[in-house]
Amino acid sequence: MLGTFQQSYLRIEVEAPQTVIRENLLHSQQLRQWLWLQRFSEGLPEQLHPGLTFTTWTGPVAIQHRVEVAQSNCLRLLLSQGIDGYHEWYWGDGWVQSRLEGISLLPLNLGQTLSLLRLRQCLTSKQ
Repeated sequence: MLGTFQQSYLRIEVEAPQTVIRENLLHSQQLRQWLWLQRFSEGLPEQLHPGLTFTTWTGPVAIQHRVEVAQSNCLRLLLSQGIDGYHEWYWGDGWVQSRLEGISLLPLNLGQTLSLLRLRQCLTSKQ
């Protein structure tokens, strides 16, 4: 894999209960709403579950995601192709935390920051 090793840890406050945050992170229809800059592979089931593999595209760059953990307050994705690494999400009432590590040519911290801000905007508009 070409690129540099990058890691980013971000935590934000959101005005949403844990159940609403969980729905937005584990249900594919909600993911598509706040990750609107990414295209998702066809046939994605309604809810993410361990073992599921899917691909997203950011422009021409494909990123394969394999769901390793999908629980009531945690999501862990193993990443390959455009990013070789992992993305972990943790959440609770009023907060979301994201940890992203991998090797990539993409600016991971910038993408992660924009994604969290978009998630917060989406959660705020639903309240």
